[in-house]
Amino acid sequence: MSWRLKVSHHTGLRYTEPVSASFNEARMTPADGGGQLLIAHELRVSPSARVQAYTDYWGTTVEAFDLHEPHTVLDVTSNSVVETTETTPLETNVDWADLAEPAVVDAWCEFLRPSRYVDDARDDPHRSDLLAELAAYDRPADAIHAAVTAVEEHMRYTPGSTNVFTKASEAWANGVGVCQDFTHVTLSLLRPLGIPARYVSGYLYTGSGEVGERVTGESHAWVEVWDGDWHGLDPTNGRVVGEGHVIVARGRDYADVSPLKGIYAGGHSESLGVEVSLTRLPR
Repeated sequence: MSWRLKVSHHTGLRYTEPVSASFNEARMTPADGGGQLLIAHELRVSPSARVQAYTDYWGTTVEAFDLHEPHTVLDVTSNSVVETTETTPLETNVDWADLAEPAVVDAWCEFLRPSRYVDDARDDPHRSDLLAELAAYDRPADAIHAAVTAVEEHMRYTPGSTNVFTKASEAWANGVGVCQDFTHVTLSLLRPLGIPARYVSGYLYTGSGEVGERVTGESHAWVEVWDGDWHGLDPTNGRVVGEGHVIVARGRDYADVSPLKGIYAGGHSESLGVEVSLTRLPR
């Protein structure tokens, strides 16, 4: 079954004094392919700027723009229509020996190593015992499900308890976080086991599923694991990724997928907040 969703994402920055120039990258375009179809997309920038799109190393669409006139506010709005499908269940016959094959390790080496916010759980006494339990499972698929369950049970979803720079070890030690932290912690448990795992950012529709229903949301994050193929799992909600998940970007961790980032010349900036809405459309 597939869904058609309209996604609107608005974010902005206010500067304490006029900025003479800024250079920015937006990662707000839903992915096209792999079970998801991008039907329409438009990015609006104020002040007006020429936008150039390219695909980054991880396969994410990036829309880059720069401003060379003084400005005190930057507004960016992304409007998209996308069709999504449910992820195939994680039930394969891939075993630990298959994942240890040199060809597999070479192909997915970047999703097997620690990264900026996904530190090595083997160096953390708070997670090493759990790693040993996960490694004892007969099949990687069972270890993956157990890791997602362990994170969901240990962590408490608490907005404002962490920030974008929080590492997996900090989030696990405190037992609180948001979707970004749930995802980083899950990745930190899977990669040391030899299971390729990557960070996915996007959106989650949380409505009833009625056509025409508009819900207020926010950016969301989850994991994709490789067990012969890529499968999406949402550790924040303890479920398989479904029609309500809209994929935007993939990478090693949040550092690779930030929705809006850039550099500027001038005063300090503060966020004007983020507004996200999703509406289910008729097909």
